[in-house]
Amino acid sequence: MFKEFKEFAVKGNAVDLAVGVIIGAAFGKIVTSLVNDILMPPLGLLTGKMDFSNLFINLSGTPVDTVAKAKAAGIPTINYGLFFNNIIDFVLVAFSVFLVVKQINRLRRPETPPPPSTRQCPFCLSPIPLAASRCPQCTSAVEPTAT
Repeated sequence: MFKEFKEFAVKGNAVDLAVGVIIGAAFGKIVTSLVNDILMPPLGLLTGKMDFSNLFINLSGTPVDTVAKAKAAGIPTINYGLFFNNIIDFVLVAFSVFLVVKQINRLRRPETPPPPSTRQCPFCLSPIPLAASRCPQCTSAVEPTAT
């Protein structure tokens, strides 16, 4: 069982997946900081110094000023401002991943197609193996192709 686990763990796919998850988590933190600390403050300034993280709907009727105070008091809220921040966060992460994958695909060498294993019969145009000396469809004699 340990041997099977070892084979699985050192397989390229498992290691690649682990590295991708770790890098993705770290990259997500960077993008979250970009959204919360760099993009949202100017956007809030453009919208009249509005702090999107404190946009919420109070479901209890008890007056509170911020989401943090509502959470501390146990007041149920719909935090649409935080949701808006998360949408921007997601769009930026998705766009960044798209750009990275696009660059990787551009650098990747195109795969060469395998050499053909069949050819057309000159009489009936059906596919026949390269080494065939007779067509299986029309039974015509054909010259074998050197492989």
